[in-house]
Amino acid sequence: MAGALSQSVIKGIIRQVGLECATQGQSLSETLVAFMVKAVLLDPRNDFNMDRTLTEKDVQNVTQLCVTRLLDTTNPSLRTIKMQVYFDMNYANRDELLSEQQHVLEGKVAPLIRAITETCPQEEMENVYQRIVTYVLLRSGLGSPTDIEAVREATAALQSVLLPTEMRTFISHSKKDKEQQLKELAMLVTGIRLYNKECQKGGSSIKDLPAILNEAIPSATETIDEHLNCCHLLAHRYTALLESLQGDRYRYSQLCAFKLKEAVFNFRQYEAFLCILLSDAITSAREVESLNVQFEATMMVLKNTMQDKTYIDSKDVFPLFIELSKLWTSFQDEMLLVSFLTNMIDNLQQFSEIQSQHLPENMLTSLLEGVTVKSDKERMQETMGTRVDVSDFKNQEWLFPETTDNFDQLLIQYHGFCAHSIGVRGLLLPGNPAIGILKHKQKCYVFSSKEAAYIFAQDPDKFIRLNVEKAKEYAELIQLLELRHQFEYLVPHAQARNAKKCSMKPPQKCDSGTQTDTHILPPTIVRSYEWNEWELRRKAIKLANLRRKLTHAMQTDLSHMRRENFTQVYLPKEVGTQTKRDNSSNVPKPQIYLRGLRGGSSPTVHMVTVDLTRPLDET
Repeated sequence: MAGALSQSVIKGIIRQVGLECATQGQSLSETLVAFMVKAVLLDPRNDFNMDRTLTEKDVQNVTQLCVTRLLDTTNPSLRTIKMQVYFDMNYANRDELLSEQQHVLEGKVAPLIRAITETCPQEEMENVYQRIVTYVLLRSGLGSPTDIEAVREATAALQSVLLPTEMRTFISHSKKDKEQQLKELAMLVTGIRLYNKECQKGGSSIKDLPAILNEAIPSATETIDEHLNCCHLLAHRYTALLESLQGDRYRYSQLCAFKLKEAVFNFRQYEAFLCILLSDAITSAREVESLNVQFEATMMVLKNTMQDKTYIDSKDVFPLFIELSKLWTSFQDEMLLVSFLTNMIDNLQQFSEIQSQHLPENMLTSLLEGVTVKSDKERMQETMGTRVDVSDFKNQEWLFPETTDNFDQLLIQYHGFCAHSIGVRGLLLPGNPAIGILKHKQKCYVFSSKEAAYIFAQDPDKFIRLNVEKAKEYAELIQLLELRHQFEYLVPHAQARNAKKCSMKPPQKCDSGTQTDTHILPPTIVRSYEWNEWELRRKAIKLANLRRKLTHAMQTDLSHMRRENFTQVYLPKEVGTQTKRDNSSNVPKPQIYLRGLRGGSSPTVHMVTVDLTRPLDET
């Protein structure tokens, strides 16, 4: 809000509106009242000047307008805002919900863990063992500590892992080791009890979660589909009726009391929330399908390992028991998620079902005589063959499937609705990306027709301002069209904190850093400045004395050789020569053969010398 409106004034109005609504029998949350107060102040039709301080009369008018709107239970706009506030305050995604559940479970077993891990005298060993049994039951969720049969089964399973006689060794461990061992014991006991149930040796108190989930998830999905189909039908019929009234002002004024536009906004918001819940239900269905396969495979391996064996090594079966426990915990998580989704579906329905009572079916049918009702799919099919000609725009960037990477993952503004029809006609028509996506100031916009795209592209900033003004008139459009970044001061605190919850696609993020100079301007400090007059007097006396001082220098025969001399020489160069060609010669090796040295048949030795040295010209 503008700076002229202080927070104290707004808080006072919120408090007063809440009190007056309470006196009328309507107990409303502070978040809803605060949103309505700021929406009334923002609405240009109420003519409140945001640049000046509100007078006492203005405060009274704001209070009265807020009370009137909050008490009008038939207004679709109020129901939409209530739906948005409820969804924002109660919805949590899978990770948040499971994290909260884990936090609750840790708080539930924390006192037991402290009682078990603290040092205790030897005579209380039996009590510690019973506390471990209770901890295992609470941790696993397989039965209540007050159920005698569940306690008996858990005790028997625990004794197969940790005997009461081994408690002295358990207690001698450190606190951290005992806490880790408790978690392992809980998983081992859970796995053993699940295996016994599979072998029909107990486990009557353990619910068959896979079978329950296999029925609950399709049922929840079917319920969401039914509500979505009904919501789509009403949104399409109301939109067609509004389009038929565009040129007939007299007929439109007659039907103004039914608040058709606000009803369409209500249906579209309900549809957006149902799509989020449907996505979560589909994710749960896939997860349960994967868990069923893993659970059956692990149980089969465990059965084969333990079949017809009198002795089994713990290292062969303990990992399988722990794996069974982890899979069962995942089944319990999915049960929590399905229960949460079912509860959200039931509670959201109350914010949208009143409109059918406000405008009866027979009256709506009579108003639609001669009017063609088109679904969103049919509207997109009609414009599938048309697209924007890029050559008609010089300074605009258009994106198409064949020229853009990750085209289906682009973050479209206004929740995918036509950017032109919102501010000009006040209609929420589905945009067709195949026509072309306009990228303006790093944001992407889609359109319901080629003509709408051409008109919007001529002056995008103008139509963006019109859409913002339309959101000021109908505050429920701020969340529906994902305009929170332009109305951060209007969004409830919890909604602003968890803004990413309500977005269909997560915002893009990046890491960035900045660095500034330590001293941008040159320093202006005068180092020679002195404020002490006595120091100045001392410096003046020193300078005056220097005027009467002389420096003498001389050189003697003995000292002139002590001066520092420097010489510089040229380093020797490496010199080499190269002849025109290389030549070599080789002399023959002398070889002389002496014949007759070994004697012969005659007593006289006849020696013959043979020169075998090759001639010089042959070498």
